[in-house]
Amino acid sequence: MAEPRVEVRRSPRRRRMVSAYREGDTVVVLLPARMTKGEEKHWVAEMLSRLQRSETRRRSPARTSDEALLIRCAELNAKYLDEAFEPTSVRWVPPMRTRWASCTPTEGTIRVSERLREVPGWVLDYVLVHELAHLRVPGHGKDFWALVHRYPKSERAIGYLEGLSAAAGLGITED
Repeated sequence: MAEPRVEVRRSPRRRRMVSAYREGDTVVVLLPARMTKGEEKHWVAEMLSRLQRSETRRRSPARTSDEALLIRCAELNAKYLDEAFEPTSVRWVPPMRTRWASCTPTEGTIRVSERLREVPGWVLDYVLVHELAHLRVPGHGKDFWALVHRYPKSERAIGYLEGLSAAAGLGITED
């Protein structure tokens, strides 16, 4: 993979903190103005490494294939749902117009919108737990939500998806 374009911004007000973030295709590294060129070189390499680790951690390996999705469902099923719900298939599908994912409990199938391939892993995990819970409880009643909320980041993921939907003008809402 090619090295990203790096822009170093120095500030006389910045005393010790070094930070980095992405701005489009550029990585911006913020440094104190007093740093030497040698220190700059060290910190740019360090911050690129940290940013890479952070971005890798956020991405779910389940986004790579249908098989990886099925494996991730098995892991989530064991961890949060006592292995009670085993789907017959889990697959990526072209973007859905009104949903992030769907499930057919009678067939044990789960379909996940391609729109979710690039969301953080914890958001995709929430969607998978949500659909796994539908294998046991078809509706969105109290029993269903009790299962879904076993996943500790449920509320956070719901907020993320609501924000994503609003920002993109998709009109997708939680049932």
